Amino acid sequence: MTSHPPLSSPGVRFPPPIIFVAGILVGWMLDRYWHALPITHDGGPVVVSVGVLLVLSGISLVAWGMLTFRRARTAIIPNHGASQLVSSGPYRFTRNPMYTGLTLVYHGVAALLNSLWPILLVPLVLAVLVRFVIAREEAYLHEAFGAAYAAYQTRVRRWI
Repeated sequence: MTSHPPLSSPGVRFPPPIIFVAGILVGWMLDRYWHALPITHDGGPVVVSVGVLLVLSGISLVAWGMLTFRRARTAIIPNHGASQLVSSGPYRFTRNPMYTGLTLVYHGVAALLNSLWPILLVPLVLAVLVRFVIAREEAYLHEAFGAAYAAYQTRVRRWI
C-alpha cells in the first residue's frame, strides 16, 4: 500500500455553478436552434410563477448553505480546504444544500425559459456534478475528517 500526502483541498478546479449554467445554455440552444420543446405553448402565468418560486427557493437554500459555512469559518469554494466538518443549518438535512439549491434554480430557469430541454438534461448535469465535484469533495472529506464524516454520511442524505 502506497502512502500519499493528505489532500489539502478537494481539488475541484472550476466553480461548480458552471455545470448548471452549461446545462441551461445547452438546453436553451437546443430549444432555440434545433427543436423547440416548450413546457406550455405560451409560457403561462403558472409556469412563470413556478419558475420564480423555484429560483427564489434555490437561491435561499444556496445562501443558507453559504452563510452556514461562513459562520463555521470554513471554505465555501471547493478548491480550498475545509477547516471543520459542518453539520448544522441546512447540512442537517442534506450533505449538499448548495448543489440542491442550484438544482432548484436550474429547474426554475428552465420554467422561465419555457423549455423542457434543460429539464431533460438534468440527469447529465447531475452526473457531471457527482463525478467531477461531489466525488472529489467526499474523498477529501473522508481523508480530512475520517470517522466523523463517515458517521455524518450515514445520518444525512446526499440530496433531500
